[in-house]
Amino acid sequence: MSETKLTGDTFELYCDVVGNPTPEIQWWYAEINRADSFKQLWNGARKRRVSITMAYGANGVSVLGITRLTLEDSGTYECRASNDPKRNDLRQNPATTWIRAQATISVLQKPKINATDQIVLTGESPVKPVTLQCNLTTAHTPHRESFWVKNGLEIANTRTELKHTSHRIVKPRADDSGEYMCVYTFDMAPNANATIEVKAKPAIHGHKRSENKNEGENAMLYCKSVGYPHPTWTWGKMDGTSYTDIDNSTGRFFITIRDNYTELNILNLDITTDPAVYQCNATSVIGNTAETTILRVRSNLAPLWPFLGVLAEIIILVVIIVVYERRKNPDDIIEDDEPAVPMKTNSTNNHKDKNIRQRNAK
Repeated sequence: MSETKLTGDTFELYCDVVGNPTPEIQWWYAEINRADSFKQLWNGARKRRVSITMAYGANGVSVLGITRLTLEDSGTYECRASNDPKRNDLRQNPATTWIRAQATISVLQKPKINATDQIVLTGESPVKPVTLQCNLTTAHTPHRESFWVKNGLEIANTRTELKHTSHRIVKPRADDSGEYMCVYTFDMAPNANATIEVKAKPAIHGHKRSENKNEGENAMLYCKSVGYPHPTWTWGKMDGTSYTDIDNSTGRFFITIRDNYTELNILNLDITTDPAVYQCNATSVIGNTAETTILRVRSNLAPLWPFLGVLAEIIILVVIIVVYERRKNPDDIIEDDEPAVPMKTNSTNNHKDKNIRQRNAK
């Protein structure tokens, strides 16, 4: 595909050829309006700015790339392919032994944009606003509009037709840091941009404060951070007064790192050696910060402890009852070897007194 590029940019051309036997692929170049003066390109040409890769299988595939473009790189680029056995014979006419596909690359002078230097957020209080500015001073054609981008995403409500554009961060924090770009668009040319780096010390805002696991299980600890540039992550274990760095060499500890996120996975937890305070450390050129997580490892019998506690209370209660029964007063208990003697009741005595009174009356 033909393209228009700016000085300093990079371009790549792809060539995919089908044939049997698999064709050989070559790349050639001619200056604009000089199609009769093609010169072959090779890997490492133009002060190592040219790269050519080849892959041959059922078909042939090649990629031509040129970096740090200059105005002299404008021209016609040609992919040639042939499987003719006599294709490299100088006595043969290349027009009949090679098939060709062309693309035209136009390189324009990159517009000049004056932009704010990099900014470092100090985190001091009170927080002061930050203003990013760009000014388009030179361009090959009039621009259409401009807008702002942060970390590859357009910032809403920043489009304007002015050459001088600005973006204001009222209360900058660590998560406002990143790679900002002012982008200028043109009708007949590629977009032009300038980059402003807003840097800040890493700030860890997401991590587990504690983790409770049973022995033999796996534990996963993590930390998230904000701040630009992305930090270098390390993990350590604090056991009492000692601090030990952790790496992936033990076979049970595995550290995963993705930009502003890191994980520490511990396999097959040991109740003796693994309980400790674990620390994640985030370090960048601006500064460093750390957070800790307490890992507790319980015995496999831990789920039975409530049941065992209830069972122990029941046993103690039964023992108390038995002891109490055995310590009762012996007089309150009739012994088995003493004969049972019926006791005279008051009703019997009253009956006898009644008979005596009746005889006296007669």
